[in-house]
Amino acid sequence: MFRRLKPDQMVECVCNVRLEELMERGICNIIIDLDNTLAPWGEDQIIPEVYQWVKAGHEMGFKFCIVSNSSPKRVRYFASRLGMLAAFKRWKPFSRAFKSALTQLNGNQRNTAVIGDQIFTDIFGGNRLNLYTILVEPISKKEFIGTRVMRFLEKTIIKRRKP
Repeated sequence: MFRRLKPDQMVECVCNVRLEELMERGICNIIIDLDNTLAPWGEDQIIPEVYQWVKAGHEMGFKFCIVSNSSPKRVRYFASRLGMLAAFKRWKPFSRAFKSALTQLNGNQRNTAVIGDQIFTDIFGGNRLNLYTILVEPISKKEFIGTRVMRFLEKTIIKRRKP
């Protein structure tokens, strides 16, 4: 169980995910979280650095699919603005959320990565399907109340992960 909570990689921001390294691993599909990964929770602005990172990914041939527990309206808005596919109301970390994205991306375990800011939804869900998982630090401290509760447990796991 505990190993399913460990990301394959940890970075400060989604912008620090090295797309070239993912390509070298054979990864061409990215399942990505929305809130506090691509954009601050509850806000509708796209951070310029995130936009540039996504644009670079598209230019390199990456396909993206947002998987989020946010409202369908919010997910559609960001998917449209960023040129991404979207899977919403799929209740991460249940595997159907990630399977839905894999189907849309025409992806598989070998060519798909999951990027997100939460261990118990993004990382656990991706690891359940043996996908390459990347944990990013949340963009903002502002977040859903339920997420705040889980952050305490995540801090313990992250401490155990670091040398």
